[in-house]
Amino acid sequence: MNILLQAQAGGNPLIFFVLIFGVFWFFMIRPQVKKQKAERKFREQIKKGDKVVTSGGIHGKVSSVSEGTVLLDAGDGIKLKIEKSALSLDLSPGFKPKS
Repeated sequence: MNILLQAQAGGNPLIFFVLIFGVFWFFMIRPQVKKQKAERKFREQIKKGDKVVTSGGIHGKVSSVSEGTVLLDAGDGIKLKIEKSALSLDLSPGFKPKS
């Protein structure tokens, strides 16, 4: 009788793990996937004239765009060839960063 009561009180551990995974997915995985989609969309929509910041902190204006790289005008005649994946922020007029 005592063993039966302990088994009922314990519940199903599978439900506990599913619940933990659901919370983990909702608070950790889902926001990261949304952020990656937004970054991918940003990089696909880069065009000549956009003001951007690289992940290394370099500010510049896009001079030309190719499939995987952009030519960045950093000022004073300095042009840098940058991978699109290194672009992190759009500073163009009309761009409103998320708060």
